[in-house]
Amino acid sequence: MEQDLAVADEYRDGHVPAGMTTLPGIQRGFQSLPPTVTEYFFRADRASYDEQVLKWLADPARPDGPRGPIGFTISADMTDPLRRLCAAVPEADWALLEARAAETVRWADVEFTPGDWPKAAWPLRDLVLQIRKTQGQLFATGNDTKYLAVVTNRTGAGAALIRWHWQKAGTIEPGHDVTKNELGAAVPPCGRFGANAAWYRLSLFTYNVLSAMKSLALPAHLTTARPKRLRFALFTLAGRLITHAGQLVLRISAEAERLVGLIAARTRLVVLQQRIASG
Repeated sequence: MEQDLAVADEYRDGHVPAGMTTLPGIQRGFQSLPPTVTEYFFRADRASYDEQVLKWLADPARPDGPRGPIGFTISADMTDPLRRLCAAVPEADWALLEARAAETVRWADVEFTPGDWPKAAWPLRDLVLQIRKTQGQLFATGNDTKYLAVVTNRTGAGAALIRWHWQKAGTIEPGHDVTKNELGAAVPPCGRFGANAAWYRLSLFTYNVLSAMKSLALPAHLTTARPKRLRFALFTLAGRLITHAGQLVLRISAEAERLVGLIAARTRLVVLQQRIASG
């Protein structure tokens, strides 16, 4: 069984305050994993772009954590040396990642080592992104091109690693919006701190379960569905109970009858439940 831990960027500018590091929280996260987890992965925003975090993740004999490799991707700080390196990448070395309506996203591999990296450590890899506005459009900085970077110790196709990195929680505000406004986290039940903390944990647990359902079982068109949409499309299919020829019949709308994909999704959920129960 594999486990992916994600840390969202909780700071507006993507940096942790001076003297702070996300490493203790990352260590506690890995320590809380059950022994059935044997493969480890980690992806995070710039809040975890820290020399201590990178060295700890890259060290197979790391203290206060699982032994063995942890494959990670972390959004990197776009420092001046890294930006100059991105700007110097030859045009022929950029590969198309996405062609969007107002911009084009391309990627490339560059060699850039952050901080004092041990020579004996597993080498890091920087995947850089070039986001270029279409003609006549500019970013807020006044430029038509923006560079981003992802540092990783994983091998394989760079485009696939970037897309995997993008699948993390991302900016934390949208997640807070869902938990607060659709899952009750903004309405504590009482004035007791412990009870309110339990209530908030339940809302986060619900958020995680719904996210897992969308990833593992539901049709593709529900991948970005919010809890309210899932409630009406999946959990509360309207029907009418009638009696006909001595039988009790549930009549559902024609729209519900066409939800074959949801029926298949529920079947996949049952299979998943059985697999979890059997270990």
